[in-house]
Amino acid sequence: MLLHPGESEASGWQVAKLDDVVGRLFEASPAVDGRPRVVAIDGRGGAGKSMLAERLRERVPGSVIVHTDDVAWHHAMFDWGPVLAENVLRPLHRAAEVEFRPTAWIVRGRPGVIHVPAGADVVWVEGTGIIRQELATWIDVGIYVQGDLAEQERRLVARDGNSPAMRRHKAAWLEEELPFMVRERPWEHAALVVDGTAALDDSHDPAVVVAYTLGAAGSDHPR
Repeated sequence: MLLHPGESEASGWQVAKLDDVVGRLFEASPAVDGRPRVVAIDGRGGAGKSMLAERLRERVPGSVIVHTDDVAWHHAMFDWGPVLAENVLRPLHRAAEVEFRPTAWIVRGRPGVIHVPAGADVVWVEGTGIIRQELATWIDVGIYVQGDLAEQERRLVARDGNSPAMRRHKAAWLEEELPFMVRERPWEHAALVVDGTAALDDSHDPAVVVAYTLGAAGSDHPR
């Protein structure tokens, strides 16, 4: 697997049903009572975070996805931790409804809000940089989605195009992402590492199974 320098390659992959993966996550996180369980899904661009979050949401009734890209929209690539904590994670820990309209949405006329209803059982917070030290107290358990850089690049081009403007944006993103990820090392703080870009063979349905391995934060918990 082709990775950026400084990132450790996971090993010991096994294929499991998504329901079993959810069970592993709950085993690796503390008991949560009276508020949603907050699960972070981290990984580099194009690794498959959003797709995994959606598949997990479908498997867990009463769960909701929050995308950090919505918080970061026209705000900052990575300097959004305090905004997310104050306006999304803190209300979740109070078991309150989240109804957050970021300043950039107001200024630029983007409609809607970031919404999590009261009574949600699990909130999947997905985005590059969500597993970081400054947010550790707000996150119950984390998943890191690891993927091959060549496949991630192919996905990003398919999704965003390859115009000069997009290439400049990706270069600016990497200039911030690379040192940030090496400093925070989210793959070392995740309970599970999921293989985001490996192709499962035809005997597996990617809608209901994934390849995963225990991360460092989940290695002390029972299988």
